[in-house]
Amino acid sequence: MMEEEELEFVEELEAVLQLTPDVQLAIEQVFPSQDPLDRADFNAVEYINTLFPTEQSLANIDEVVNKIRLKIRRLDDNIRTVVRGQTNVGQDGRQALEEAQKAIQQLFGKIKDIKDKAEKSEQMVKEITRDIKQLDHAKRHLTTSITTLNHLHMLAGGVDSLEAMTRRRQYGEVANLLQGVMNVLEHFHKYMGIPQIRQLSERVKAAQTELGQQILADFEEAFPSQGTKRPGGPSNVLRDACQVANILDPRIKQEIIKKFIKQHLSEYLVLFQENQDVAWLDKIDRRYAWIKRQLVDYEEKYGRMFPREWYMAERIAVEFCHITRTELAKIMRTRAKEIEVKLLLFAIQRTTNFEGFLAKRFSGCTLTDGMLKKLESPPASTNPFLEDEPGAEMEELAMEKGDLEQPKKPKAPDNPFHGIVSKCFEPHLYVYIESQDKNLGELIDRFVADFKAQGPPKPNTDEGGAVLPSCADLFVYYKKCMVQCSQLSTGEPMIALTTIFQKYLREYAWKILSGNLPKTTSSSGGLTISSLLKEKEGSEAAKFTLEELCLICSILSTAEYCLATTQQLEEKLKEKVDVSLIERINLTGEMDTFSTVISSSIQLLVQDLDAACDPALTAMSKMQWQNVEHVGDQSPYVTSVILHIKQNVPIIRDNLASTRKYFTQFCIKFANSFIPKFITHLFKCKPISMVGAEQLLLDTHSLKMVLLDLPSIGSQVVRKAPASYTKIVVKGMTRAEMILKVVMAPHEPLVVFVDNYIKLLTDCNTETFQKILDMKGLKRSEQSSMLELFRQRLPAPPSGPEGSSSLSLLAPTPEQESSRIRKLEKLIKKRL
Repeated sequence: MMEEEELEFVEELEAVLQLTPDVQLAIEQVFPSQDPLDRADFNAVEYINTLFPTEQSLANIDEVVNKIRLKIRRLDDNIRTVVRGQTNVGQDGRQALEEAQKAIQQLFGKIKDIKDKAEKSEQMVKEITRDIKQLDHAKRHLTTSITTLNHLHMLAGGVDSLEAMTRRRQYGEVANLLQGVMNVLEHFHKYMGIPQIRQLSERVKAAQTELGQQILADFEEAFPSQGTKRPGGPSNVLRDACQVANILDPRIKQEIIKKFIKQHLSEYLVLFQENQDVAWLDKIDRRYAWIKRQLVDYEEKYGRMFPREWYMAERIAVEFCHITRTELAKIMRTRAKEIEVKLLLFAIQRTTNFEGFLAKRFSGCTLTDGMLKKLESPPASTNPFLEDEPGAEMEELAMEKGDLEQPKKPKAPDNPFHGIVSKCFEPHLYVYIESQDKNLGELIDRFVADFKAQGPPKPNTDEGGAVLPSCADLFVYYKKCMVQCSQLSTGEPMIALTTIFQKYLREYAWKILSGNLPKTTSSSGGLTISSLLKEKEGSEAAKFTLEELCLICSILSTAEYCLATTQQLEEKLKEKVDVSLIERINLTGEMDTFSTVISSSIQLLVQDLDAACDPALTAMSKMQWQNVEHVGDQSPYVTSVILHIKQNVPIIRDNLASTRKYFTQFCIKFANSFIPKFITHLFKCKPISMVGAEQLLLDTHSLKMVLLDLPSIGSQVVRKAPASYTKIVVKGMTRAEMILKVVMAPHEPLVVFVDNYIKLLTDCNTETFQKILDMKGLKRSEQSSMLELFRQRLPAPPSGPEGSSSLSLLAPTPEQESSRIRKLEKLIKKRL
């Protein structure tokens, strides 16, 4: 029973001593120890095994036991000391708590005393500052009263002085005094309820009204509206009066300006009345010369009378422009039938020059002044004089060379005076547009006549195909018209001019380019395959002459130039026209027309070379290939084809040197035309013997090598052919070689032959298979069984044991063929 009780006690003790991981971690941090006995996961067995790892170590067991007993006694002593030390802790704690509570009560009493004293101090401060605040308010009110009285004294004295000076017309002193009185009066706005202040304010307003009327009367006296002759010169009184007018109601200033300008320009309305001879467009220079003299006269006589910020000289010029625009519009409506193109352009040129003169001399700040009539928002156009600067000449030269993508000069500031007078000419620009339509029609007719008289361009083998000079002349004229019209208007007239451009671009493409392409037919008939097949074997097909080839290349180069320049022309037109009209500028149709000319030119070159090769291909199909006994050099028909290629291609390449991409297109189109035709004639070669097939394979390889070298044939500079062209040639001629390889293969066993065909040609067309059987010279009875087998094996490649056996049967045949191909390649290399 005692043992059981001891076990229960031990278990309870262990349960009590089992600490949580957090508590155990805290203990380890506070009391770090390396002793295994202090570990939470202490294991007595492991500890004993550590002390006595072997039986020999049990010899010192007594010593270990003594050490442990010593440690136990020390622990007991420590525990006993701690327990005894904690006996009086509770009593000491209660005593300390009581002392702390007493200290808190004393501290609370002291804080309360301090708070009472602070409240008493605050009350005393309020009583002291109350008197100080009253003194501050009194001082502020007294200062305001003194200031207001001073202002009132100044205002009363100023009003009296102002009325006296007004009567004596002492405008110089009035200008300074009036501004001061106005500033002082602003301080009394909140006192207008006081009768005396309101009375002074009304006197100031009355003085201003009187000053305005008096100044207007002085100007009317100095510059009478109906007077035929102006007094000698401005007076200092009027100069000072202008300074006063700056302070008065703005309407006074506007009335002075309006009357002065009207009086200053009254002579102009008399001299250039509608019924006067000098009023017509041919003498428009006199109008601008008159205003220039008036501006000089104004600067000499009245330049110092008006303040600089009134911009009187500019206002006079602007009003002159408004009057001139109205008068010119009126007289042009009356005499519209007398307006000719040269007269209209002369007047417009002189007017735009004058507007440029105004832009150089004035800033245009008065154009938005509410007093003056507002001009319609000027079109977004640059100063027309900028077109006469060297930069414009360089731009025109660049367009003549077809390069409008040169770095552009910085755009000059807009001319604020553009259109201020020249706007009146816009309703009559139809005369200019009709004239340009007529001139362009005559220009196209002259181009046609010159081409017929001079004939086609000379062969060019050094710098590439020459662009027809008429093309550059046409676009230079377009450039001139576009710049000229943009100076006149950037609205509907530009759209009308664009329509004219489109019309004559199409006519140029039809009459000059397409109309002069050589015809593909002759008097005896066309260059058709049927006619070529009927020719004798040794005859030559009708070909373009050297001059005709050069002409086609020249027309192609010209069409490319026109295409690129038309695109640039469209961009320039969009820059010149109003933003709202940009969408109506579209030259896509004209660019498509030039693209069609390019395609037609390339097609003619292809057809010519293709037709030249037709007799040789016809000769190939008529040869008795079953009678060929040995493989020799390339056949005569191959030599003929190569000869035609070497004759035509270098000429075309040299004349298209400046348009390399179109020469590449020519090569691609020729390959796409020649190779299918060659395969078609290849199928006509029947029956073919084994030796004949080898000879044809040799010829095919020769043609393949020539076609791969086609872009650089006959050239001293060897260039790698474009990858797109090489791919077409390799694919097409490889098919021709595969056809011949199938023909060379033995037709028995049938399964091997059919599988060989499917493997080499990957062609599921029964008609092609039938043609190859005809080339082998098989009888119809043999062909029927082979065709049936071919149809059976079309859906899927052979599979299973039978398929593998058939592939094993097929394997030797390609090896035999490859040995023959290698022999042929060695023969070709030896010949080359």
